[in-house]
Amino acid sequence: MALTLLGLLCALLALAGMVQGLLAARAVVRLAATPRPTGPALPASILKPLHGAEPGLSENLRASLEQRHAAPFELVMALADPADPARPIAEALPEPARLIIEPRLLGPNRKVSQLVHLQQAARLPLLVAADADIRVDPGWLTAVTAPLADPDVGLVTCLYRGEAADGGFFSRLAALSIDWHFLPNAALGEALGRARGCYGATMAIRVETLEAVGGFARFLHDLADDHALGEAVRALGLRVEVSPVIPAHMMHEPGPLALWRHELRWARTIRWLAPRGYLGLALTHPLPWALLAAALLPASAAAAVLGLALGARLAATARIDVALGRAPRPAWVIPRDLLSFAVWLAGLLPGGVHWGGQRLRPRRRGRLS
Repeated sequence: MALTLLGLLCALLALAGMVQGLLAARAVVRLAATPRPTGPALPASILKPLHGAEPGLSENLRASLEQRHAAPFELVMALADPADPARPIAEALPEPARLIIEPRLLGPNRKVSQLVHLQQAARLPLLVAADADIRVDPGWLTAVTAPLADPDVGLVTCLYRGEAADGGFFSRLAALSIDWHFLPNAALGEALGRARGCYGATMAIRVETLEAVGGFARFLHDLADDHALGEAVRALGLRVEVSPVIPAHMMHEPGPLALWRHELRWARTIRWLAPRGYLGLALTHPLPWALLAAALLPASAAAAVLGLALGARLAATARIDVALGRAPRPAWVIPRDLLSFAVWLAGLLPGGVHWGGQRLRPRRRGRLS
C-alpha cells in the first residue's frame, strides 16, 4: 500500500510536470515570436570580462563589434592576468575595441571585480555587461539598450539559448540544459510575472542608475551578482525589462566533471537565493517522476504514465527547438532529463561550488566570504 501511494504521488508530480513543460514550451514560442525593439539607438559601452581563451572566443567578441547600431558604441574588455591566452585574441580586434589589463582583485567575485574596472574605463552613458561566451546577432545591442530611453526602465536583460562551442558530447549536453530547462522555465516565469529575473549574460544599464545602487563594487561579495543587481534596481522604483532578443550561450564543457560542477553551481545558487522556489523546480522533471511511478505502480498504470510523460517531453522539446530555428532532437531527451534531475537532487544537498578555479561556500543568501 505504501509503495502504491508513493507511486501515485510520483505520477501526480509527473502529470503536473507535463502541463508545466508544455506551458513553458509555449512561452518560448511566444518569446521567440515577439518583435524586438529597433530604436532609438543610444550610445553604449559593451563591457566584457575575459578569462581564458575558450573555443569561439574570437567569434564571440567580433560579433559584439558587428552591430547594426545607429549610435556610437565601444567594446571594452578586461583581463586580470597579462599572460592570459585571451590577450592576443582581444588585442587583434579593431576599433572600437579596447583591452585593459588590471590585476587588482577587489573581492571574491572575480567577474564583478573586472566589471568594476570596466565601469571606470567606459566612456559612454550606457553600460552593457555581457559574458565572453555570449554570441550575439547584429541587432542585439539596439534591442537591449532601446528600452532604456524610457526613464522608468532601470535595467534591460535578456534570456539566451544554448550552443555547443566545440561540438563535443558534453558541450552539446550542456547546451541542451539551456534550451530545454533554463530557457523555457525562465520564459514561463517571465510570462507569468513571477521570475523577477536579471540574467547576467546581458545587463544594460544607465551609468547614473548603476551609480545610484553603488556601482558594480556593491556586488563584489555576491555569487549571483546579476540577481542582486536586478533587485537593487527594482528597489529604486525602476523596472527590469526582458528584451525578446535571444543570443547564444556558447557552451564549452571538456568532460563530465566540468559539466557536473557547472550545472551544480547553477542549481545551488538558485537554492541559496530562493529555497522554496528551488523545491518548486521538482515540477520541471516529469520524465524522471514518471519513471519512478512506473517502478511502483501496476503495469497498465505504469505504461500510461510513462507514455504520457515521454510524449509530453518530446512535444515540448520539439516546439522549443523549432521556435529556436533548430530541427527537433528527440534522441537526447531521456539522457538530458535524467541528468537534469540528478543535478536538481544534488542541489538539495549542502556543499559549496566550483567557479573559475575557486571553491566557494556562500553564506546567507549567496553572499561570499
